[in-house]
Amino acid sequence: MRVLCVHAHFDDFEFVAAGTFELLRRRSPEGFRARVLVCTDGRSGHHFRSRTETAAVRLAEQQASAAIGQYEFELLRKPSGEPFEEACRTLTTDLLASLWKSIREFEPDYLFCPPLPADPLAGVHPDHITVAEAIRRVAYMINVPHAFLSEYPVPDETQSRFVRTPVILNTYDGYMAGSNACDLVVDVDPVFDVIAAESWCHQSQINEWLPWVARHHMEPTATLAEWTGKLRQRFDRQARELGLPEGRAYEAFTVTAWGEVPTRARLEADFPNLIPDAARSARLDARLARH
Repeated sequence: MRVLCVHAHFDDFEFVAAGTFELLRRRSPEGFRARVLVCTDGRSGHHFRSRTETAAVRLAEQQASAAIGQYEFELLRKPSGEPFEEACRTLTTDLLASLWKSIREFEPDYLFCPPLPADPLAGVHPDHITVAEAIRRVAYMINVPHAFLSEYPVPDETQSRFVRTPVILNTYDGYMAGSNACDLVVDVDPVFDVIAAESWCHQSQINEWLPWVARHHMEPTATLAEWTGKLRQRFDRQARELGLPEGRAYEAFTVTAWGEVPTRARLEADFPNLIPDAARSARLDARLARH
């Protein structure tokens, strides 16, 4: 299996899909590949570091997280080779083309990305929405080999490679608090230590920037053990929003029809530690039956 998480920033992945990736890796260590694709250079996410320094620090933090999680890391780049700046508030052809190229090259079975808000009162992060909308727009073109040849020319347009379109799942998004939903709930508590260790790598965020922003119920922490307690509280808030029992860590996903539409049997076979729920399954079955 190949899984790809596409998100806006360094440190987004660790809070939404790191546990699921780790469970999948442990189940099939020989045949599993995971990649995290970050769509911005991270330079705006600080208040006392320069943008150049911030971008370099955040890149190093993500690479440290990748070493712990044993996943591949890619920083999305424009056709020109330059990374996309924060905040990428505008959906551009370059963004679509770059995502198209990276997805086709990795050819994932599952692609995880942020959700799009349906509630006009939901809070949002502009970068998250841009990435979500870009994935939705590019999804149909993943197996259209001539879609972005102006940006990425090939020597012979008569020779094309068939690329499977992945199942595309939306992750939980803390910025949309109160408006999140889920079709699949994975119990990631058995690998909570890995989630904590990976997220602890992002010191410039969890101990500097996010406490300063004061929108994430976060205060600086001195040790990994102290951070683990704070992270538990974050997962408990998420569980309350989704109507799940507190005291364990869960990652929640919503099935889209942006890419391949799966069967529930396939999802249940592919995802470990799923939390069964008859009502949630019935809602998912009804949606999948419409496709």
